[in-house]
Amino acid sequence: MNIQNAQQQVDDWIKAHGIRYFNELTNMAQLTEEVGEVARIIARRYGEQSEKESDKDKTLGEELADVLFVVLCLANQTGINLQEAFNKKLELKAKRDHDRHHNNEKLK
Repeated sequence: MNIQNAQQQVDDWIKAHGIRYFNELTNMAQLTEEVGEVARIIARRYGEQSEKESDKDKTLGEELADVLFVVLCLANQTGINLQEAFNKKLELKAKRDHDRHHNNEKLK
């Protein structure tokens, strides 16, 4: 599946199961909340914090999917073709960062 298809799937889901998109500010707050849930799992499973019993049934994949869903909502409601934007970003990073990381002594 490409990003454009994912955007369409989200739009179809909103039309079938929701009333409408939440407004952009609400979705931005929701995105922040979902990113926080990803951070919580990372901090507790891969970091030094201990995991709470209530968090043990949560999966990183599901939380990342929540982040992706809200990002796709924001792209849809603001008229952004995220596939196109992503392709441009990869091209930019390939040109800008091609030698950057190879020359970084911290990564050797």
